[in-house]
Amino acid sequence: MPTLLNQDLQNQIREFLAPMKEKVTLVLFTQESPCETCTETRQLLSEVSALNDKITFIEKDLIEDIKDADLYGINLTPSFVMLDSEGNYRGVKFNGIPAGHEINSFLTAIIDMSGVDFGFDQEIIDRIKKIDKPVNIKVFVTLSCPHCPGAVTTAQRLAMLNKNIEGEMIEAQTFYHLSEQYNVSGVPKIVINEKHELLGNQPIEAFLSQLEKL
Repeated sequence: MPTLLNQDLQNQIREFLAPMKEKVTLVLFTQESPCETCTETRQLLSEVSALNDKITFIEKDLIEDIKDADLYGINLTPSFVMLDSEGNYRGVKFNGIPAGHEINSFLTAIIDMSGVDFGFDQEIIDRIKKIDKPVNIKVFVTLSCPHCPGAVTTAQRLAMLNKNIEGEMIEAQTFYHLSEQYNVSGVPKIVINEKHELLGNQPIEAFLSQLEKL
């Protein structure tokens, strides 16, 4: 099977991942069928993980490993989570292949999860840490959307900084039934706790304004 990442891309990604501090584990859930992009997602995660020895890639079956899937709240395939160096799930989840523009949010999440500083002001960090209610942030994206990775990264950084928050990317075309359910007509569409909505790559202050109202 030909590689998804040509040599130039491999070199760029290897350089991008070079600042990683600690180990990161990618846990992918797939199933034989129906799974529109399981093969491609498996290949992408495998190829990226081979570019840095701090990345571990594990694949599980949604049905056979249902206890693990339940642990991370996974019921779609392909979906994967990122675990930190101690094997902790910190709310970072991708539903669908993070290809196209979304490779940017994927690689940024790896760097962030490894312990590289986000560069947030202390005031922002303090506001994030004060969120004391369970929060789920869904960010609907398409792979051709240049503004989507920023929204995904913001949601996932919020999750990494507060154990009450989960930030998940949802590829709108792969999971069209969810796009219909949440009335996705433009991306990125951000859905917070099933009822609060934002549209576009909003600044982190816009996310926090919604979270602080919950």
